[in-house]
Amino acid sequence: MSWTRRSAGLLAAAAMVTSVAACTAGSGGAEASCVARYAYQDVTYQDAGDVEITLGEKLGVATESPCEDTGGRGESEEQPGSTATAYEVDGISPKVAIAVGDRPETVRFFAVSSDSEFPPEVRKLIDGS
Repeated sequence: MSWTRRSAGLLAAAAMVTSVAACTAGSGGAEASCVARYAYQDVTYQDAGDVEITLGEKLGVATESPCEDTGGRGESEEQPGSTATAYEVDGISPKVAIAVGDRPETVRFFAVSSDSEFPPEVRKLIDGS
């Protein structure tokens, strides 16, 4: 079995779903890692893994959302998140998914999710269909 970018993307997506579940499951003190999240125009997107995409137009600035897996809300003031450039993903509305990175060569794919599930057009890209 050969290791392909698609296989890596599927593995990353599976790991991300597991990580999201761990981060949001209230595991009673067990450690969890945060999934990277960015906000752009009042929409929050989560990392959708290493997916082969075609970039569209530059949209503007996306802001990294703070990790909320520590249960320590309100204990200290939130630090502002780092920023990066948001780009359209060809064929998908920016209301559903964006690419985020400092330059087009280093972007990552981010998408909206509901209960750790991505919309069908995002699943299609992740699954390579």
